[in-house]
Amino acid sequence: MSQTHKAIGILGGTFDPIHMGHLRMALELYEALDLAKVHIIPCYQPVHRKLPTATPKQRLAMVQCAVETEPALYADDREIKRRAPSFTIDSLFEMRHEMPNTPLCLLVGIDAFLSFTSWHRFTEILNQAHIIVAHRPQYQLPSAGIIADLVKERLQHEFSFIHENLAGGILLRPITSLEISATDIRKQIAMGKNPRYLLPDSVYNYIKEHGIYSITPI
Repeated sequence: MSQTHKAIGILGGTFDPIHMGHLRMALELYEALDLAKVHIIPCYQPVHRKLPTATPKQRLAMVQCAVETEPALYADDREIKRRAPSFTIDSLFEMRHEMPNTPLCLLVGIDAFLSFTSWHRFTEILNQAHIIVAHRPQYQLPSAGIIADLVKERLQHEFSFIHENLAGGILLRPITSLEISATDIRKQIAMGKNPRYLLPDSVYNYIKEHGIYSITPI
């Protein structure tokens, strides 16, 4: 094992828009797992859902606004710059090439993890990164099937494992449950309601300035 650097976290998504649920999850896992940093990576074009309302450039800018005062979090533009359908495995390969001696930790909510077997080349992901599954009370892991077998084979109980190994482990971590929906935020803004306290003020100001989600630009 030639790892020489602290593990970093990776949180991907459409972030249409990024909100407090995303940010709180990233910060809590950063602290709980003693990560060096968390890279927040907005996708260019999602492959499992409809196209975002905001443009790739706007979604990246909103992430940049959200993290500009938090040194633990980094707005990573690699998928936006790639300008192609966004697959997690491609970003992991790229980051592994850039950081060959740094453990990578893919941060996912438990709802996303339940569909992990539908991800592009999912069997290769654990060769490149650990998976940190953030608990939310309304979801439970299955007791049988591929996901159950994967957890049984890979589950780790000590977070030191992710710093001592470059990839391959699955950790389950509880987080504060913030039931915030980007879809609901977009609807609220379109209806002229105030979404304050659901997303950072800097992000809402950007949305207003650029007239995203049917708001008239100021």
